Formats: sequence, C-alpha cells, structure tokens
Amino acid sequence: MTEGTGQGKGALQVEMQGIDVIADVDRKGRPRDLFWPWFAANVSVLGISYGSWALGFGISFAQATLASVVGILVSFLLCGFVALAGKRGSAPTMVLSRAALGVRGNRVASVLSWILTVGWETVLTALATMATATVFAQLGWGGGNTTKIVALVVVAVLIIAGGVIGFDLIMRMQTVITIVTGVLTIGYIALVYPHIDWATVSAIPDGSSQALVGALVFMMTGFGLGWVNMAADYSRYLPRHTSSPGVVGWTTFGASLAPLLLVVFGLLLAGSDAELSAAISADPIGALTTLLPTWYLIPFAIVAVAGLIGGAVLDIYSSGLALTATGLPIKRPVAAGIDGLIMVAGTIYIVFGGDSFFGVFTGFLITLGVPIAAWCGIMLADIALRRQNYDEGDLYRPSGRYGDVPPVPMALLLAGSIVGWGLVTNSYADWLAWQGYLLDVAGLGGREGAWAYSNLGVLVALLIGLVGTLVLRFRAVRAQEALPPSPPINSQLPVTPARPGTTGATEVV
Repeated sequence: MTEGTGQGKGALQVEMQGIDVIADVDRKGRPRDLFWPWFAANVSVLGISYGSWALGFGISFAQATLASVVGILVSFLLCGFVALAGKRGSAPTMVLSRAALGVRGNRVASVLSWILTVGWETVLTALATMATATVFAQLGWGGGNTTKIVALVVVAVLIIAGGVIGFDLIMRMQTVITIVTGVLTIGYIALVYPHIDWATVSAIPDGSSQALVGALVFMMTGFGLGWVNMAADYSRYLPRHTSSPGVVGWTTFGASLAPLLLVVFGLLLAGSDAELSAAISADPIGALTTLLPTWYLIPFAIVAVAGLIGGAVLDIYSSGLALTATGLPIKRPVAAGIDGLIMVAGTIYIVFGGDSFFGVFTGFLITLGVPIAAWCGIMLADIALRRQNYDEGDLYRPSGRYGDVPPVPMALLLAGSIVGWGLVTNSYADWLAWQGYLLDVAGLGGREGAWAYSNLGVLVALLIGLVGTLVLRFRAVRAQEALPPSPPINSQLPVTPARPGTTGATEVV
C-alpha cells in the first residue's frame, strides 16, 4: 500500500501519483462525481459534425440515428464496465490491464493506449486551433497563420497545465467546462434550429445494411472505444465500497448524454444542407459557424474551444499514465509534459500541413480502433471473470500471479489485430492501403465489395478478445484468485524478478 499523498489540498498542487495504487486516505468521492469529467470531455460541438460523417456512409436519417444511438450507448457502456476495475484496484487502467496481459506483456497495450490518447489530444487541439481561426476570420479580426499560432499556444498551455498538475485541477476544470459549454451549446442549437429542413432530411434514401454497420462501428470508435483504454483512470480514486452499478451508470450516462443529443442534431443539420455537410470534412468546427449571427460567434468560440479542451485534458492526463506504464522510468507530470510537446508538433502538422482533416481522422480511428477493440475484449472478459479485488502487489511483479508475458492473451491480442485489420479498409491514406487483405478470402467481396467500408474488423477484433478470454482464461483466473495475498510493494519503483536463490517474489530496483 502506498502512503497518502494528500490529494485534494489544492487544485494547483501537482499530483505526484503515477501508476501506483491510490492509498485509502486519498480515495474519495461518490459515483455521481464521475458525471462531471465524462460529460465535459464529450460535450464538444464536434459531436454535431459526427452527424455529417454518419450520413457520409450513404444511409438515411433513420439509419444514421439508429447507428449513432446504439454505437454511442454501447461503446460508453464498455467504458463503464472498465471503470469498475478502477474501483476494484485503485490503479490506472494500463496497470490494471496487467492482470489480463501480464506485467510486462501489457506494455504492448500501454504503447497502443499511449498512441491513441496522444492522437486524440492532438486532434482536439488542432480542432480548437482551426475553430478559433475561423471565428476570428468571420469577425474580421484576422484568421491567418498568426491567429492560428496564438490560438495553438493558448490552447496548448491550458491542456498541458491540466495534464501536468493532475487529477484535482482536472476535476475542477471539467465542472466549469460542463456548465459553460452546456449553456452555450443550448444557445447554439436554438439559434441554428431554423436551418433544419425536415422534408429534405426525411427524403434521404436508405443505404445498405453494410453501410449501416460501417456507420455504427465508426460511432463506436469515435466515441466510447476512444475512451475505453483510460476509463479506470478517473474511478480509481473512489473508495472500495463504492456502488459498482453507480460507477457503470454514472460513467455511461455522463459520457453519452451530450453526444446523443449533439449527433442527432448534427444529422438534422447535415441532412438539411449538403454544402454544410461537405464543409465539415475540411473544418469540422469552423464550418458550423457559417449558420450563426455575428453576435454569437464569440460565445460559440468559447463553447467550441472549451469543449475540445475538456476532452484533451483527460487525454493528456491518461496518455501520461500510459507512457509511464510502458516501463519508462519517468514521473507522471514529466510524461504528461512530453506528450504535450508531441501534441503541439502533431497539431502543427494537421493545421498547417494542408491535408483533409476527415481523411487523417478516419484513418487514425480505424487503424488504432482494431487493436484497441481486441484489448477491450480481453480486458472486459478478464473483469467479468474475476470475483475478487486485484492483488495490488502482484500488479507490479513479473513473477507474481498475473505473470510476465502470458502467451494466451498476447496471442488473442495479436490474432484480433491481424484478423481485424484484414476486415477493414482505409482509402484515406496510401500507407494504409494494405488493410482489407481478408475481405476477399472471407467471401465479403474484396476491397471494393459491399462490406469493404463496414469496418467489420473492429467488431471481430472485439469478439476475438472477449470470447477467447472467456473460454481460454477461465481456469487461469480462478487459479490466480486461489493464491494467498502477496506482500505490498512500493509500486512507484520499477521491479524485476527476484534473483535465483532469494526468497522474495521480486526485487525493487
């Protein structure tokens, strides 16, 4: 057990907790407290743009609504289940995942999680930068490269500050962001609602069942599957006696409430105006300003940037934890700072590189969505199989009950990724053209067939991880839980297996 660190003494006190287990003295809060960070992270008006992207699969409003509602709810429900592990083990997601993939085998998942979270925080920062420039241009205050640079600096400073300072500041920031963006988003909807043309929307013809599946999977990867690898990072501070249904319920409710409303509204807007829908691909946030009166552009800029910052702050915090969980001997605040620098470099590429945002974004989501889905299936099955809390000491011991590099879960992660990538296609970047190699073999029409853009590989990867773990790891989990508790360990230090001839399970180095 680690000693208390006095979290909560002040929002500006840098949190030094890293990938260690949270001490009882630092566990606090109630399940409903999870509403604030999850709502703030997902209330971004980017959700409106998802409506345009869903219709881009060639489906009707009714089909897109079905895909959106199911995709958002199911994917965030998965986050709720992963959040349970945080309450049970009081450690970050990528540490708790060691119980499923082994102490050092889990480094593969940690690297994937780190890439995904850094990618997301980069995307959100780029969007905030472009949105600010667009608003300033419409106001006649500039909008060129100088404006973008200033906007990038301001946004990056806020995001990096939240990530480096840590949990308490993030929770306070998210509460403020929730209130401000919630009110201003309602104002935006009220102002642009007259632009909806119900007759035009209802006239959009139905698409194929394959296109419907593609839109559904896109929603899952764009929402819950983009957060599932960090879902326990914010529930780990809750006391052990916290209600499990409360953790699942408040995580799912807080995360999905805003996206459900915003995406459906986005479907109505995009379905009413083909030109707007096309503009969203180039500038997902800025395009939404074209419908606003001049006097509301500043409030819109506030709601857009604040909402994007709310998501990016959670991403940079969790990316720092994931980077530390890879085994690098650095502190969490330092890791968050490193990720911030990478985020800034990536934002410069997106904003000033001239590539289509939608192409970069979609390629990123689909490619990383496959292995993350496989990991998610493994993690969910492992959580379902366990009847006891995690053994905290063995989460840091390669020679402990969870193993070092267990072959079965590693094989499932590899198999899920290989099969999954073979069943998706990615025409948004030439270097991703290798995907889809199983579509012809599986009798699904090849890379140009009806199933080519259904993103079926994401669901298949999830099922391989889930079913494979439930069937092949049941006895292993029962054997782990039959072992006596291990002695506690100072988990902030790296550990190695004990030398031959020693009595301890591990040696702290």
